[in-house]
Amino acid sequence: MAQTLFKTTTCGISFHDQTRHLSRSLSFSSSLSTFPHRTMDMNAVKCVVGVDQNRRGRLIVKSKTDFDELGVDISLSPRVNAVKPSRTVAITDQATALVQAGVPVIRLAAGEPDFDTPSVIAEAGINAIREGHTRYTPNAGSLELRQAICHKLKEENGISYTPDQVVISNGAKQSIAQAVLAVCSPGDEVIVPAPFWVSYPEMARLADATPVILPTSISDDFLLDPKLLEATITERSRLLILCSPSNPTGSVYPKKLLEEIAQIVAKHPRLLVISDEIYEHIIYAPATHTSFASLPGMWDRTLTVNGFSKAFAMTGWRLGYIAGPKHFIAACGKIQSQLTSGASSISQKAGVAALGLGYAGGEAVSIMVKAFRERRDYLVKSFREIDGVKISEPKGAFYLFIDFSIYYGREAEGFGKIEDSESLCRYLLEKGQVALVPGSAFGDDTCIRISYAASLPTLQAAVERIKKSLISLTSAALV
Repeated sequence: MAQTLFKTTTCGISFHDQTRHLSRSLSFSSSLSTFPHRTMDMNAVKCVVGVDQNRRGRLIVKSKTDFDELGVDISLSPRVNAVKPSRTVAITDQATALVQAGVPVIRLAAGEPDFDTPSVIAEAGINAIREGHTRYTPNAGSLELRQAICHKLKEENGISYTPDQVVISNGAKQSIAQAVLAVCSPGDEVIVPAPFWVSYPEMARLADATPVILPTSISDDFLLDPKLLEATITERSRLLILCSPSNPTGSVYPKKLLEEIAQIVAKHPRLLVISDEIYEHIIYAPATHTSFASLPGMWDRTLTVNGFSKAFAMTGWRLGYIAGPKHFIAACGKIQSQLTSGASSISQKAGVAALGLGYAGGEAVSIMVKAFRERRDYLVKSFREIDGVKISEPKGAFYLFIDFSIYYGREAEGFGKIEDSESLCRYLLEKGQVALVPGSAFGDDTCIRISYAASLPTLQAAVERIKKSLISLTSAALV
């Protein structure tokens, strides 16, 4: 019943079937279990569909669903219907549900460190509560934390800001979303290199902008080709989003390549850059991090996003920030003032403690990075032992983005054909009980993302299960 109702409420001239990806597998579904379908009589549902024009002269499809019993119109905004749910969140939630149901699933889907928040930071949060720092802060964040962020950006990144050029938000995701909303107009283009973090294109759509996806190659370590960028830019190009170190690939942009990109950006006055640097401290020597705003001529057109979730293992504290020219940052603050207001006062006190740990997070962060590197080295060595699998060794973050496309087209007994990254992930979840994320969620269907934010013994068990499952595929192909 719930699926029937969902199908009858359509939006967009293409009549896109919103449930197509939902019905393929429970593993990757968006839950509709909260929908009150049990109280509804299927015979009471009537659907009237018509075509109309909006104020911009654009054809839209209107849906009206009448309920004789309840009298409720369940249609949604066209803007919301254009946005896809986060598949990383959906898969993580599904894997968690399986574990809670007693299924021994190894969860390697979440982009979340497995370490506890360093004790100094946790104590600062506890003390904030005890000392009564539990009231609203200014919308842009406490002056204390904004000053600490300015000091960090100057000392570690070589970029200078004043506190009124910083807005602290409930996570870097909010910072990016507000930036896109602040600078994009309907019809603008947002350039996103693929593979990309799943939310970038959807944030563009929420702003009525058009995501323009630029493919990269595993043979080039998934790094953007400046020539392709130059050929793609149009008068509608408003934003270029760069993420280094990258989610999902772990690639790190060398300074020389960023300089080439900056030279291209400089030729286009309308083009701004969002530099997502949330993984900057999780980087493996000899790779080094370069902030895009530090490059000649880029400060005026770069919005630098960072936060505390990844490097400081503070995902649940929900604390991120954006820094840039005051004109743009004030616009981000205006949006935030009408959405959430300031971030948690307790989290902000913890953030001050985090930035007080020393350069690049000090010893607490370096211990975590050392563990991540050990795990990366183990996984790269293990998967390179599998014939036909392609790997670009990550230089940062805590993800492997591996090309498993050699297994597409093969059959698995009791499962069916492996057609793409989603069906392979579904197979590995059912057969090997390992939760991974299909590359299609990140714009590259040849690959699968593996998070190594898990203990080494857990990763060793996961590799054993994955290899055993792939052997079954190989055997099935040879029968």
